[in-house]
Parts: sequence; structure tokens; C-alpha cells
Amino acid sequence: MRAGDRDRDAVAERLGDALSDGALGAAEYQARLDRALGAVTQDELAALTADLPASGTAGARAAARAETARRRADLLRWRKEILYWIGGAVIMNVIWVAGSISKGHLDTYWPAWPLGIWAAILLSYVFWPERDKRDRDRPGRGPRV
Repeated sequence: MRAGDRDRDAVAERLGDALSDGALGAAEYQARLDRALGAVTQDELAALTADLPASGTAGARAAARAETARRRADLLRWRKEILYWIGGAVIMNVIWVAGSISKGHLDTYWPAWPLGIWAAILLSYVFWPERDKRDRDRPGRGPRV
């Protein structure tokens, strides 16, 4: 099967990991890299990494990518939660203003109660994140995503 650019890049990255782990010398790394970049088939690429041991660098990179993805997902989830809160605040304030206009005077500002409680719940997840993680790990539970 023909090798694509992604395949060649993956092998080049694997060879770089082997170099940084000390499994390859600089000269051998350069020779294998040149062959990898000129490889046409998958078999040619596989032969370049077949004798290399498992890489600790690749595992660390995978863990870092997973952590970055988790943080990005958490940030996106919090952005959504904040937008839900803002949307609820807009709706409640419009209802309050409409009610005040229909009565001819400013009514008691009742949106403060539900918005305050909602904000307190959101803040509880900031101060006690283990509760948020536990809720998120249970199927069908936790904050909206």
C-alpha cells in the first residue's frame, strides 16, 4: 500500500523519539529519516521502525495531548455554562422589565434570587472541582455539556 505524508510524518516523529530516548545515534537517525521521507510504501516505513523499542517520549507526548484535550473540553464546557447563565439572566430580566412596565413602577428585583442560586451552584464547582469530576464521570449526571 502506498504511504502518505501523514504516514511519513508519523515515522519521522517516531524516529525523533528514538533519537531523544537514545535508541538511535545521530547518523543512523539521519539515514533512517532520509529513507522515511523518500519512502513510497507502508512496508518501507514499517521496516524503519520495526527494531526500535517502545518510546517513553511518545507516551509522555500522548499524556500531554490527552491533558490538553481534557483542559480544552473543560474550558468549552465552562463557556457553555456561562452562556446558559447569561441567557437565563437576559430572559429573567426581560420578564422583570415587562412586568415592571405593565405595573407602571419598578417591581421587586426577583431575578436576583434564581440567578444568585444558579451562580452559587456554578461557583461550587469552581471551589470543589472533585464534585464536578465525580458528577461528570457518572452517566446521565452532572452539568450540561
